[in-house]
Amino acid sequence: MANSLEKKRSSQLVRDIRRHKSVYLLLLFPLTYYILFRYVPIFNGQIAFRDFMALDGILGSKWIGLKHFKTFTHSYYFWELLRNTLMYSVGKLLFSLPLAIILAITIYECNKPFLRKIVQTLAYLPHFLSWVIMYGILLALLAPGDGIINDVIKLFGGKPLDFLTNTDAFPWIVILSDAWKEMGWSAIIFIAALMGIDPSLFEAALVEGANSWQRVRYITLPSILPVIVIVVLLRLGTILDAGFNQIFMLYSTPVLSVADIIDTWVYRQGLLEFQFGLATAVGLFKGFIGMFLILGSNRLVRRFGGSSLF
Repeated sequence: MANSLEKKRSSQLVRDIRRHKSVYLLLLFPLTYYILFRYVPIFNGQIAFRDFMALDGILGSKWIGLKHFKTFTHSYYFWELLRNTLMYSVGKLLFSLPLAIILAITIYECNKPFLRKIVQTLAYLPHFLSWVIMYGILLALLAPGDGIINDVIKLFGGKPLDFLTNTDAFPWIVILSDAWKEMGWSAIIFIAALMGIDPSLFEAALVEGANSWQRVRYITLPSILPVIVIVVLLRLGTILDAGFNQIFMLYSTPVLSVADIIDTWVYRQGLLEFQFGLATAVGLFKGFIGMFLILGSNRLVRRFGGSSLF
């Protein structure tokens, strides 16, 4: 009986695959990508526990246990790196997420299609620019000699400021430039969530005399709250990824105390000094921290009756 039932399920599965073979063929490409570039490299994660020597290979290198993890956590710069990384990650989350939500609601509420398209295009465009180009734009704006902002400061009789080498200004430049670059792209998911709201809710609110702010407060925001929670949970998983490309392009020696993050330190120690084991250990360290943050925050959200990932 059990064998016949199992055979029946297998034949049904084969028929379903044949019926939807085009879908499975499309699925083959992302599966191949994740297998080759995500799951196969997991084997190399053991480099974090070995004194890796390229000539000896992974399995031929000496096993040293948690030495690389201790080297990182006992480093003179550990707490400074952790502080800077969290400062930028949390700062970007606190600035970029509300701005993305506000932009999405503004675009959704706009009644003029032409204006909506212009705003969407201008908001999405910076996302497709590399940080090399963004650095050139920021340099044109903030350069101490002929930057546009410093020209305005000098016009009013002030002294020019070197924003990119100022330890007080640099963190704000990083956080605000990231918000400028990614705000439009982040708003896409919220716009999609807004499109799923039942229009009859807004019609009923209009009949009851609700103004625009009341509709946003009592209908729009509660309707997209589950999406906001999920986005925050996913961002918590990458809380130790403060944006290597951006920091690497913007930072310099004068602001190293507030600009150096875990990823830039790993770049110098792991790649420039060929300490691949140490770099891998730090990567695993970040992964474990992100995993625990996601699991913990997801459990708290689920306990209080909110939307969760699982």
